[in-house]
Amino acid sequence: MATTAGLRDTAAPLEKTPLETYVPPAKPSLIGLSRAELAARLGDIGVPERQQKMRVQQLWHWLYFRGAQSFDEMTSVSKDTRSGLAERFTVDRPEVVAEQISNDGTRKWLLRLPSGDGLQKAHEVECVYIPETDRGTLCVSSQVGCTLNCSFCHTGTQRLVRNLTAGEIVGQIMVARDRLNDWADRETPHGNRLITNIVMMGMGEPLYNFDAVRDALLIVSDNEGIGISRRRITLSTSGVVPNIRRAGEEIGVALAISLHAVRDELRNELVPLNRKYPIAELLQACRDYPGASNARRITFEYVMLKGVNDSLDDAKLLVKLLKGIPAKINLIPFNPWPGSAYECSDWEQIEKFSEYVFNAGYSSPVRTPRGRDILAACGQLKSETEKLSARERQALRAMAMTD
Repeated sequence: MATTAGLRDTAAPLEKTPLETYVPPAKPSLIGLSRAELAARLGDIGVPERQQKMRVQQLWHWLYFRGAQSFDEMTSVSKDTRSGLAERFTVDRPEVVAEQISNDGTRKWLLRLPSGDGLQKAHEVECVYIPETDRGTLCVSSQVGCTLNCSFCHTGTQRLVRNLTAGEIVGQIMVARDRLNDWADRETPHGNRLITNIVMMGMGEPLYNFDAVRDALLIVSDNEGIGISRRRITLSTSGVVPNIRRAGEEIGVALAISLHAVRDELRNELVPLNRKYPIAELLQACRDYPGASNARRITFEYVMLKGVNDSLDDAKLLVKLLKGIPAKINLIPFNPWPGSAYECSDWEQIEKFSEYVFNAGYSSPVRTPRGRDILAACGQLKSETEKLSARERQALRAMAMTD
């Protein structure tokens, strides 16, 4: 049985410092630019100001509604404009290095980001697609590595290399649509798109890359392009309190809190950021979150760790703490990863915990583990493909190109 004695030294740093900053390629991609920024790029290649609004709308449609992968596809844009854009810019997304498909249909992509000056190492992130009967959820990363040191999370053991740009965040969604052939109209059990929901729950802490995450999600939710409703986008944070209100005001998506403990002394160890923003302060920020209501509840994520945070006393205190917050509790069976000091709570104990919370008036679904066999489940992302041999990586790359 895991105990708190095996947790990390509380003297460890709360946050990591990025090792690098983003260096754009010689020919940067237009993916991730706002309409105003696209207009400026058009001005750079000589498009008259009186034409820029129309051209921006054309580009927006081709990039985010049709998913064009080259300027040549943009047939409604004048040939001279396409030629001028192609000389200075691209519409590149991240490169698919490898694709793994779980027994349950979950897909995980290892994505390589373009290197700016050719001297930096090309960095990689992971992105996961989870198909379900009534939806298709894409789990997106916000950083290369992770800012934080959460002791139960595989991603948290990685160094923080750098923040992703808005284009690299939007690019993950575009890659997924490319791979799933999800640009054309289609009939599915949940409408005419395979990707219906976005969760910012991949690698990184989104609220420590606020500007890029905000700019990316405003593009993703724009109804003239990718068009995923803000009600179907969830941003998860470990508790960066100063940016929680900003997220509600400037992004307006659903909020999820990685809580995982109901006592500060335990959460200090599981989620060291708690030492900076303790539970009471975090929950007050949730009470003040703009737009929170019974129709738009805040999700509290709670990973079930055997003998650590899964007692009925924990369940009782959880209910007490959340009083007055429109909330649902998402119980997550711990997903093991190599070297972890924890075990998943027994199923009987998870059910008892869930039943108590439910009877107290809160929705308390137990998240079905998805993609465990390819390390794509919650808390498992760590670019595991980095450990593959060159031959294995080449084989996976070939599979990704031929699917």
